[in-house]
Amino acid sequence: MQAVILAGGKGSRLKEITKDIPKPLVPIGGKPVIAYLLQQMSKTGVTDVIMAVNHQAEQIEQELGDGSDYTLKISYSQEEQELSTIAPLKLINNLTDTFIVANGDILTDLDFLKLFEYHRSHSSDVTVCVKKRIDKIDYGVLETNDSGTVQVFREKPDYSFLVSCGIYVFSKSVLDIVPDNELFGFDHLMYAMLKSNRSIQTYQFDGFWLDIGRPEDYEHAQTEYKKIL
Repeated sequence: MQAVILAGGKGSRLKEITKDIPKPLVPIGGKPVIAYLLQQMSKTGVTDVIMAVNHQAEQIEQELGDGSDYTLKISYSQEEQELSTIAPLKLINNLTDTFIVANGDILTDLDFLKLFEYHRSHSSDVTVCVKKRIDKIDYGVLETNDSGTVQVFREKPDYSFLVSCGIYVFSKSVLDIVPDNELFGFDHLMYAMLKSNRSIQTYQFDGFWLDIGRPEDYEHAQTEYKKIL
């Protein structure tokens, strides 16, 4: 299996931590956060990783090298300008017909082979790994009709959502709708695929997943990472 890891962002929400190092290299439990993702990929069937890099790319390449420390083959695709999360894929020439895409700041115990096989069995254009999130509203919630008359009342309800884990499987043909050398993110891709009636499948994941994009998540990860050792 081939995977592309998106590692070109500046990590601006972690600016005190990422001032001198790129976000994939911020330390968790004495190791760069990306080390855990690479280990999990290698453990569950990925053999070939392409790092899509931009900001402080030389530090990432120096740290990870050719991937032999992770029993992986790692190569690098350099962005000359910021392209967001999906447009960098258009710069890669040796993509396989089906490949995994993942953000470079994720801690997870996801079985990538199961995700990959699920995508292929559903013949979808893109499969999005999702996790159920429940948000509790600490207020009484009223639902009304167009004239303002209350139809439903719920006291401090829970609302359930499926959120993207920042992990996907792509069929290469999807890149036909991605513009060249323009900012084009995951949100743009979803809108474009829905507009063109492309198939988007979800893979609901119930295991451990943590995105360290926010300072509070990064602090949380300093103890939670032990769950995937």
